[in-house]
Amino acid sequence: MDFFVFISEQWLLVSGLLVLIYVYAMRERIKNGRPVSAHEVTQLLNKEQAVLLDVRDAADFNAGHISGAIHIPHSKVKDQLAQLEQYKTRTIVIADKLGQHAGSVGRMLGSNGFDVRRLAGGVAEWRSQNLPLVKA
Repeated sequence: MDFFVFISEQWLLVSGLLVLIYVYAMRERIKNGRPVSAHEVTQLLNKEQAVLLDVRDAADFNAGHISGAIHIPHSKVKDQLAQLEQYKTRTIVIADKLGQHAGSVGRMLGSNGFDVRRLAGGVAEWRSQNLPLVKA
């Protein structure tokens, strides 16, 4: 009850707080790599403006991955950063299973000077749109 009274009396402060929370969330989302759709990823890959980094584990990668993807499990990206240096001039699109690891990998790559994007919805979204996957 007191909570609603506070909100009604301090609506300007509460509104300001909500705006700040929203701005913070949007900044964090972009800092991890802006999400891009499967269609945008296809265009970037076809124009050779991007490379796809698949950060899923080996079993998932071998069961089906996007053609031309570079496979480095999310737990090993930091150790194998030198392998990605040759792609620093291109956009790196991070693909994972559902989007759970792409943010942390994106933040790490972004802080190392890479231009990073994240496949929105991960490989699960790619698969749900009936886009082709290659089996290893």
